[in-house]
Amino acid sequence: QIQLVESGGGLVRPGDSLTLSCSSNVGIFRFNLLGWYRQAPGNQRELVASIDNDGIINYGDFVRGRFTISRDNTKNGMYLQMTSVEPEDTAVYSCYGRLGVYGHWWGQGIQVTVSS
Repeated sequence: QIQLVESGGGLVRPGDSLTLSCSSNVGIFRFNLLGWYRQAPGNQRELVASIDNDGIINYGDFVRGRFTISRDNTKNGMYLQMTSVEPEDTAVYSCYGRLGVYGHWWGQGIQVTVSS
């Protein structure tokens, strides 16, 4: 069974930095599209950032240059570097991967809480 697993969440203070990681038991390199989504209580799930195998990147409008998505196929990792975090960034962050015509998968989600 294909799995995506997130790590790196937790409680941080406003203005801090945090890096989320995502790995897969079948290898990140197999996914032609990877991304991070988030969902805060009472809100719809929204795209944070995505990256494909050609390195094309998209960010949600709210990112405003604060986050950076990257992938390292050799290390089986996809990352979201978050800087200048705000309380509004508090949400469950989920890793997403599309594996060509075979379908897409989600990680279980990881909590990020920004609070002083």
